[in-house]
Amino acid sequence: MTTRAHISKEDLRNHMQDYLVKYGFIVVTVVLFVWFAVSEETFRMPNTIFSMLKFTSVVAIVGLGVTVAMVVGGLDLSVGAVAGLSVTLSAMTMVIYGFTGITAVIVVLVAGVGVGLFNALLIVVLKIPDLLATLGTMFIIMGLKLLPVDGQSVSSGMTLRDGSTAPGKFTPEFLLIDRASWGPVPFPVILFLVLTAITWFFLTRTKWGRMMYAIGANPEASRLAGVRVRSYRALAYVISGVFASIGGLILASRIGQGDISAGNSLLLDAVAVALVGTSVLGLAKPNAWGTALGAILIGIVITGLTIKGFPYYAQDIAKGVVLVLALIFSFTLSRKKSRYVSAV
Repeated sequence: MTTRAHISKEDLRNHMQDYLVKYGFIVVTVVLFVWFAVSEETFRMPNTIFSMLKFTSVVAIVGLGVTVAMVVGGLDLSVGAVAGLSVTLSAMTMVIYGFTGITAVIVVLVAGVGVGLFNALLIVVLKIPDLLATLGTMFIIMGLKLLPVDGQSVSSGMTLRDGSTAPGKFTPEFLLIDRASWGPVPFPVILFLVLTAITWFFLTRTKWGRMMYAIGANPEASRLAGVRVRSYRALAYVISGVFASIGGLILASRIGQGDISAGNSLLLDAVAVALVGTSVLGLAKPNAWGTALGAILIGIVITGLTIKGFPYYAQDIAKGVVLVLALIFSFTLSRKKSRYVSAV
């Protein structure tokens, strides 16, 4: 009887732990949302909720790119700089050179692919560790984007090097990237959800995505099995660069000028939401919907604290607490062991 009781208690404890690992973070998200909604009337207004999701969309999209890099066992530290470069390139294309918003979008996306290929060259071909390679890329981009504008933000009517006035401006169609909506739902939120669904489908329902997960789990075994490890790793960094550039496009449309400081804070937030996402449903691995939920959770916390009048520095503390809790769910409470933690 004692043995049976002991086994029963052990099984119960294991079931509770499994439930906590699998659904704990979702429960935390729901509880926080309900608490803020009940305690603050402003928080539960539809405009506040959609504004929160709109604010979250940039971090979430950039975080999706980081997630793809983590899937292959890497980490892209250049995403914030790429987003900032996208803001500057958008402004230069329209304000200084007078091209259309569509041209600016094309230029930015091509730049994102280019940065991804450069990272792939450093990491896959030259065998530089991903953290060091993308860190170097980050510093290069942060300096390069300031050269053509002499360290100034790009805005309509600015004075150029030759003393003339910039002929262009942000076009109305480009500004719609951030300001358009479908009913009450802002376009950035729609784009964020669509990209999340596409990333989820790619990673979990296609051969290429499953190969990426296999590479992240054991690259040597994947290579011996005939998987083109180098190609898939290169693809992951290109995807990360493109997603960062998309986030930069939304940011540029939101700001309405080429702010040279734009994107500086995106890196830490994007990495944080990708890491938080590993705790969702007890997967203990990077996944698209987990990253999306992580971004939404951080958005809920920041919005709620702001409405309650907490100082700005409390937001950083809250984000740190959320991240630590997520890592506890993923790597302490979970009995699954994940190799992806080695990437960070």
